[in-house]
Order: sequence, then structure tokens, then C-alpha cells
Amino acid sequence: MGRTRAQDPVPIGRIRVLLVDDHAMVRRGIRRLLESYSDVTVIGEAANGREGVRLGLALSPEVNLMDTNSPDMSGVEACRELKQ
Repeated sequence: MGRTRAQDPVPIGRIRVLLVDDHAMVRRGIRRLLESYSDVTVIGEAANGREGVRLGLALSPEVNLMDTNSPDMSGVEACRELKQ
């Protein structure tokens, strides 16, 4: 939970992505897929919507990839909160 790579510098021109899903295996698979692209860096992972909002505000990703059926806060609600 709450894994970040904020301490790792992200090269300019790479797309910074935050993954939010309550299933660790899903996050791991999506991370592997995304990191196979040379212009994408996964900067953090969250296991629920609230944690996704916290990391989204802290890490300022360009893309938030969220599960819409998170148990505590849906990805839609989390995106609304981040947008504010």
C-alpha cells in the first residue's frame, strides 16, 4: 500500500502514472505492461481510492489509472476529489 517512487527522478518527457486498484495482482500486471513503454513511468500505487487521492495530491501524476469499484471510494469519486 502507498508504494511511491517519488524519490526516483523521472526523466523529462516521460508520462507519470499513478495506479489505483484494490487488487495487488492487477496493479502488478498493469505496472509491468505500462513500464514496457519507454515513455511511461509508474510513480506510485495505491490500494484504495482514499490512498489514491492522497498520493495523487502528493505526487502530481499526469495520469491517474483508477479502479472504478474500490471498496472505500470509487475511482470516479477519487477523480472528482483530485480535480477540486
